[in-house]
Amino acid sequence: MRHILITGGAGFIGSHVVRLFVNKYPDDEIINLDKLTYAGNLSNLSDLEGKPNYKFIKADISDYDAIRKIFETLKIDGVIHLAAESHVDRSITDPFSFAKTNVIGTLNLLQSAKDAWRENYEGKLFYHISTDEVYGALNFNESRFTEETRYDPHSPYSASKASSDHFVRAYHDTYGLPVVLSNCSNNYGPYQFPEKLIPLFINNIRYNKPLPVYGKGENVRDWLYVEDHARAIDLIFHRGRVGQTYNIGGGNEWKNIDLIKLLIKTTDRLLGREMGASEKLITFVTDRAGHDLRYAIDASKLRNELGWTPSLQFEEGIDQTVRWYLEHQEWLDSVTSGEYQNYYRRMYGE
Repeated sequence: MRHILITGGAGFIGSHVVRLFVNKYPDDEIINLDKLTYAGNLSNLSDLEGKPNYKFIKADISDYDAIRKIFETLKIDGVIHLAAESHVDRSITDPFSFAKTNVIGTLNLLQSAKDAWRENYEGKLFYHISTDEVYGALNFNESRFTEETRYDPHSPYSASKASSDHFVRAYHDTYGLPVVLSNCSNNYGPYQFPEKLIPLFINNIRYNKPLPVYGKGENVRDWLYVEDHARAIDLIFHRGRVGQTYNIGGGNEWKNIDLIKLLIKTTDRLLGREMGASEKLITFVTDRAGHDLRYAIDASKLRNELGWTPSLQFEEGIDQTVRWYLEHQEWLDSVTSGEYQNYYRRMYGE
């Protein structure tokens, strides 16, 4: 039995990775470590309750003593590190929290792994999940980001992730720690916290609330369905080459304004409204500070080496995603009201 620690496993991407690993690898113990901040929600994983190979631990990766104890007592063999502060707007108003979690938290995990494994690295792996935002921004006529693209972060969030990436590579180069990294494009799908564009706008359309669009909506993002990302993480963890970086992208570049109009069209249709009825909700607002123009991932290395390809085209994925949120209004209402956090405070006596 391998003991695999997944950090941030109660969050959006993390919950999909935890579910995949628990169900696919019943002979491995999957340990979900999450601080349960506003973005962590154990109801995302209610279907795993009682599974014999699943364990949840509430802990903060910025607490070095707690992390070191987990490695020592649970005999961790592998780490899939997803825990991070990830919302760019929050990083602009509170950069210190991002440095604490994303940089110091990652460093705590690296040092704990190094000490626990004592340079006996056979069968061990530290897998760090990062973002395409560390590469900076592209113009419309530039090629997509590759694994060789120079880092050029523009926000406190992307700067904190770039720093954590550098620490991971430094532990490989200095101590021989077996690591792999991946940088992914924007994710979407079920269980995403509704501060992010797609679930926020689905919910706002549902309640006829304004749809705030930065600038003119010209910024371009490459969108990746979250379950495709989880499959890529599985492949990289089990078959990726130690010391390598793999870019994960959906190959779906959309301007924000075009994405929003697709969301309106899809949500109106599924709500039985007249086509385009909710376009009147679009409200253009002052652009975000340091707002990168375009992100786009070249995932050919992952495709050529490990055979990964996205399973969904964007329009199909958006249809599935909108249906999920409309069919899970109780989950969405609990998250937007904050009631789910009150439940955890009672559970953990906080």
